[in-house]
Amino acid sequence: QVQLEESGGGSVQAGGSLTLSCALSGSIRVIGDMGWYRQAPGKRRDLVARISRGANTNYADSVQGRFTISRDNAKNTVTLQMNRLKPEDTAVYTCNAQVVAVGTGFMDYWGKGTLVTVSS
Repeated sequence: QVQLEESGGGSVQAGGSLTLSCALSGSIRVIGDMGWYRQAPGKRRDLVARISRGANTNYADSVQGRFTISRDNAKNTVTLQMNRLKPEDTAVYTCNAQVVAVGTGFMDYWGKGTLVTVSS
C-alpha cells in the first residue's frame, strides 16, 4: 500500500558530495518521522539521520556537520545531502518512514536501498 522510492546513489571521490532522495507513494494518510539508515558489508544497519514531521532532526555522530536531512511534506519526500564524504561512508543507504495508510495505524516502511561508494 505504501512504496518508498530512493534515488541519487552512486560513486564519488572522497571529499565530494551526493544527494539522496526518497519519495513516498500509495494510500497514505499521515507521514510521521522519516529517516535514512545505512549498512556496510558485514555490518549492522545503523541510523544516519532522522527528521520529524515538524522538522526536528538528529544525526549519527559520524555524520554530524557533514550530512543534512530535510523533507517536503507537500511532496511526501525526504532528502539527505551528504558533503565531505569519506570512504567509511560507503554503504547501502535505505529510506525509512512511519506512515498511517488507509485502514492502519502507524507502521514502519522501508525502501529497497541505494548504494553509495566513496573512493579514496
